[in-house]
Amino acid sequence: MKLHQLTLYEAHERLKKKDISSLELTEAVLDRIDALDGEIGAFITVDRASALAAARAADDRIASGSPAMAGLTGIPIAVKDLICTKGVRTTCASKILENFVPPYDAAVIEKMKAQDAVIVGKTNMDEFAMGSSTEYSAFKPVRNPWDLSRIPGGSSGGSAAAVAADMCIAALGSDTGGSIRQPASHCGVVGLKPTYGRVSRYGLVAFASSLDQIGPIAKDVRDCALLMNAIAGHDPRDSTSAPRETPDYTAALKDDLSGLRVGIPREYTEQEGLHSDVSKAVAAAVATIEALGAEAVTVSLPHTRYVVAAYYVIAPSEASSNLARYDGVRYGFRNASGTDLLAMYRNTRSEGFGPEVQRRIIIGAYCLSAGYYEAYYGKASQVRTRIREDFETALEACDVILSPVAPTPAFPIGEKVDDPLTMYLSDIFTLSANLAGIPGMSVPCGFSQEGLPIGLQIMGRHFDEKTLLRVAYGFQNATDFHTSKPKR
Repeated sequence: MKLHQLTLYEAHERLKKKDISSLELTEAVLDRIDALDGEIGAFITVDRASALAAARAADDRIASGSPAMAGLTGIPIAVKDLICTKGVRTTCASKILENFVPPYDAAVIEKMKAQDAVIVGKTNMDEFAMGSSTEYSAFKPVRNPWDLSRIPGGSSGGSAAAVAADMCIAALGSDTGGSIRQPASHCGVVGLKPTYGRVSRYGLVAFASSLDQIGPIAKDVRDCALLMNAIAGHDPRDSTSAPRETPDYTAALKDDLSGLRVGIPREYTEQEGLHSDVSKAVAAAVATIEALGAEAVTVSLPHTRYVVAAYYVIAPSEASSNLARYDGVRYGFRNASGTDLLAMYRNTRSEGFGPEVQRRIIIGAYCLSAGYYEAYYGKASQVRTRIREDFETALEACDVILSPVAPTPAFPIGEKVDDPLTMYLSDIFTLSANLAGIPGMSVPCGFSQEGLPIGLQIMGRHFDEKTLLRVAYGFQNATDFHTSKPKR
């Protein structure tokens, strides 16, 4: 096995035994990026010099033996380009932040650096995380390593593609409506959206503040648990960070699923537009999980029909507020051609934001405007409460809920980019977890007839990521979908 193909756990064990060095591992990953990223487009910034310096420092730490080697020491990791990295530009894949260099690290970056992780670069994404295909990047689209004519999913498409193509050992993404789980599904890797508040959002550039959450994208479930151990925990700098004890997520990794009840939402199995290959793969996955000792029960999520509408009021409303700070005055891109302040604002934002971001800002501003707030944002917030109650009721009857991640396998680049409504419906199965604030993850569960990966979504109770990981690990060990790799 080549070094860039190692999982996080395998790399950790070989580093600990001094079979390999972090410098060798990092160079192998950087060489892989050089060889493949020209056609995939997963990275916006590759920080070769800093990565090699961090790898040498990690090797020194390992050689000294003090303190004890942490789980991420010497491991090359990629980071979605809306997570602030001190001294390394953070663009959000937007022209308006094309040259922005943060003066501080996000909380998750601090945690990874404290473990001597090696950050190899910043991954491409839909602009300000607004998209489901990573076609809305201001710089270049990301292509799916399994089929370069297909989208990788979004908005964390760069992170998922980088992991799938072995251009990093693992990666961080963010999930506001499925942006970790959906690209993980399309790229055949594992992705976890933690409970809202489980991972600090300090240093995460905001899209929709009540929905955003940082999480891991990895080659397998064990790696996902190891990354969660590194990044989870309370942070007083984030007012939404939950002051709860963080468990050892690797302790949940058990093959036996006896005694667990898995819920199958009837509304999801009846969903219009569900591709037959996805339906068959998910049904087979449920059967495998039952064979491992779990009991499948039918549950209901009656407000599913309102999920897309509620989300596309709440998220754009919060985005229009959060993105108001990009006005060309304090930092970021400025178009100074206007004759007055208002013209400068208008020209800066019209040129600096792409069409999808502008679309969502306009929707959000309308929903929050005088006379419409209660009819739109207020009503959507009430629907959100009903959706959360649906999950609370369903999860009284089961331990986790199983569903597809996306209604179809990865679709061709350009197929939906000019049809926003059809693109929005790509997130029908993932939006609910964000609205309800519960954890959700994607684990590879099959392939389409065209050889494209399909993911199984596992959702659970607030702060019960351990049960999701237990189910995913049991399923992974009974199958070999996660071991398949794109041929490049």
